[in-house]
Amino acid sequence: MKFVVTLLLWSILLVLCWPLALLILVLWPLLWLLSIPFRIVGVVLSALLAFVKALLFLPARLLGGGT
Repeated sequence: MKFVVTLLLWSILLVLCWPLALLILVLWPLLWLLSIPFRIVGVVLSALLAFVKALLFLPARLLGGGT
């Protein structure tokens, strides 16, 4: 469904302003490649925060506070 909406919006943009639509079509893969390092940093940070949370709650879990 997301693809259909994206295709519909791009088609409308193509009709209204075709140079901008073609520019977006060409630059989209480059923007996707530039976003990969930020995605990796986001995954690493979320894993680090989950580890710190587990570490902080470990004494409570050992004492039986979770059940």
